[in-house]
Amino acid sequence: MRRQTCYALTWALLASVQPRAETSCIDSAVLAHSTVGITRYFDERERAAQPDLLGIQGIGWFQSATSIVTVEHVVAAMGLSTSDWKILSIQDGAEHHSIGVRIERVAGAGPEKLAVLELQTAISSAQSAPIRMSPLVPDDRIVTMIYPDRQRRAVSGRFVQYGTDGKLAGAGLLEIYEGDNRFVIDHGASGAPVFDCEGRIAAVIATIVTQIFRTPFGERRISTAWGTPNVVSVPIRELVGSLESR
Repeated sequence: MRRQTCYALTWALLASVQPRAETSCIDSAVLAHSTVGITRYFDERERAAQPDLLGIQGIGWFQSATSIVTVEHVVAAMGLSTSDWKILSIQDGAEHHSIGVRIERVAGAGPEKLAVLELQTAISSAQSAPIRMSPLVPDDRIVTMIYPDRQRRAVSGRFVQYGTDGKLAGAGLLEIYEGDNRFVIDHGASGAPVFDCEGRIAAVIATIVTQIFRTPFGERRISTAWGTPNVVSVPIRELVGSLESR
């Protein structure tokens, strides 16, 4: 996804943590058909206004066969609305669907919200995952599904804490990596569901935490220190709370 919100934060290195391979605490096959890659390709008029931008990519997950949840900034970048149906390319593993979608509702009180998309046509293979009602606790193991290079892949990590200050207040702060790769969650991962080890959705990925350093050779983007959060998520209670208040 071309558009991304990043908060430049400096985290204190509390301990020297060596990179290690995370092993998934749940069989990724259990999560199959719950998470999809979503892409909106712009039409000629839209491309004329932004000639270097063909479309916007993100990730969503099935709330039902006719609804997908993602983060609000993804649907905003896609130019989706509550009234007009617009075609979305939806990738479920090897399956591809082109379906009209519109925004059903937006949920949440924080700076980053969740968006529920209504599908004009149901997807019969859709698999909805249960919701985790209780908060995550520090060092809870987690798994997320992403679509790097349009290939579905499970990535593991851990929950660190809930944010307490500023724009991160209430957000779920995660540490996710693969070997020594702390950018395994990067452009295009916004909207990915965060599962606990029982396959319940606990949060939705919103952005990554990076720092930008200027060097004589140009700007360099780096991740946070080992042992600290590098991914920001929206707790699923933002969605559950909006349902309870309706």
